[in-house]
Amino acid sequence: MKFLKVFCVLISLLSLSCWAQVQYQIRIEQPEHHLAQVQMRFEQPTVGAVTLHLPAWRSGKYQIMDLANGVSLFNAKMADGTAVPFVKTEKSSWRLQVPVAGELVVSYQIYANQLGGRTRHIDETHAYINASAYLMYSEHTKALPLQVELQVPQGWKSYSGMQRGAEEHSFIAANYDVVADSPIETGVSQYRSFTVDGRKYELVLWGEGNYNPDQMQTDLSKLVAQADSIWSGYPYQNYLFIVHATDGVRGATEHLNSTVIQRDRFSFASRTDYLEFLSTASHELVHTWNVKAYRPAELVPYDYLNPNYSRLLWISEGSTSYFQNQLLLRAGLMSKTEFYADIAKRLQRFLQTPGRELQSVAESSFDNWIALGGDHALNFSVNIYSEGYLASWLLDLWLLEHSDREASYRALHNQLYQRFGKTTAFTAEDVQKIALDLTGSSLQPFWATQVEQPLNFQPAELLKAFGLEWQPGKEQEIYTGVSSAEHMGFSLLKTVERGSAAWNAGLTAEDLVVAVNGLQLKKGLAERLKDFKAGDKVLLNFFRQGRLQQTELVLQQKAKGPGQVVPVAKPSRAQKAMHQAWLGVAL
Repeated sequence: MKFLKVFCVLISLLSLSCWAQVQYQIRIEQPEHHLAQVQMRFEQPTVGAVTLHLPAWRSGKYQIMDLANGVSLFNAKMADGTAVPFVKTEKSSWRLQVPVAGELVVSYQIYANQLGGRTRHIDETHAYINASAYLMYSEHTKALPLQVELQVPQGWKSYSGMQRGAEEHSFIAANYDVVADSPIETGVSQYRSFTVDGRKYELVLWGEGNYNPDQMQTDLSKLVAQADSIWSGYPYQNYLFIVHATDGVRGATEHLNSTVIQRDRFSFASRTDYLEFLSTASHELVHTWNVKAYRPAELVPYDYLNPNYSRLLWISEGSTSYFQNQLLLRAGLMSKTEFYADIAKRLQRFLQTPGRELQSVAESSFDNWIALGGDHALNFSVNIYSEGYLASWLLDLWLLEHSDREASYRALHNQLYQRFGKTTAFTAEDVQKIALDLTGSSLQPFWATQVEQPLNFQPAELLKAFGLEWQPGKEQEIYTGVSSAEHMGFSLLKTVERGSAAWNAGLTAEDLVVAVNGLQLKKGLAERLKDFKAGDKVLLNFFRQGRLQQTELVLQQKAKGPGQVVPVAKPSRAQKAMHQAWLGVAL
């Protein structure tokens, strides 16, 4: 490697690939078995113990994921073939005893069959490579420039947000943090590229489905053009959209200057499905600023082995959710009616989440690393996305009211970017200082009551400020407070809303309801209860841990669906002005 560096200097090749001090090679020879062979080469300047790590989590997923469970056949040697003794010290760490200073060669096998986690997946058509699940690092190599070289089946094409290397399937990065936040998609795919405001955008689609690449390209070009409605400037010159159209997985993850979006292969054609895709793409684009260019101080630097706890994740995720549809609205990709309909769903979800009375967005942010889903989440907690959206909206209203509509939440995020776009890290005090600068008023009382305490507001009053109102649906339906999965006509309860009729009847998650009034269910509980009306008492038979039990349920009713958010009949001049300042479009 020393000879390589000297050679590079002599021929005046100044590219990063020439100076890369860590060389990774990922060889894919048995894709049908989800296997890759990984080799890592680097100069070790000292003798003695050196520990290599594979991350225990990846950026964008604030949970320990145990990514090292796909590693096998670990081996280490010097460049001349001398064996290097090693021992595995914990689930994702290997300690080597280096006999002499020099070039180390480490190799191991990766089993990659975790597509849904957006970490590692290999099959005969492609490989998805999130470096956190493939590439090891040491404290010494973490800050060094590197190169990733792929050896893949013939006909595959490779893409990443990283800079390309000299070879067709190679990429270069300034350090490990960059490669860990720049996934690679390689395989057989469809490709589109376009330019907006002097920046290159790429769209790579893997998998077959009912999507239209040309329509995606057209609409994504409209979306990215709206970024300047929030931020002055860009943290990237190139951006990559990776889309997986497949079966059994869904979700998306933001990265440094790219994103990966996973959807069912047949969830692109209908207006509802396609709008959901565009909202996801918008969400991930917003993240390129909010959490990549600037993020909570507790997340800087990433500790790849342990949680980075923060009480500000609601800003990272909830505020991103808050902005995503605003960009679509401004781009003409979403109508006001569709935008308002999304608000109605969010408000309904808020009111039907008993955990809103118990947990703040700050607490939810800190606990996100250990958050449970399902029944407990519904009844005793909130999530940083939906609750963070509403906290962001309330903060937007506060800013608009305290600045005579001169400063909005968009202005606050632009200031976060201007002040921390290079240093990355910001604190709660920084957010409050920006709010003070924008309005001349202290944000501290708001922060104490709406961030550090459970949200406390009236949806009707929030909507009224912007000239809107929430109209409940006219049709009524039986409401028990349960969600369930149907199996052979029976209903397996998944959640039971605290304080609901089912909760008061003593039902709980995992109860298997099999009969109503002594008659076996045939099409599920919800369908059966359509035969009754509010106030009726029904006898439910259910199994709990294999034991048959029964309880009496008093039926309730509620408006069917989320209703609709609409403009008030005669909005005032102030309401019209507030709506315009809020969304940038007329009421």
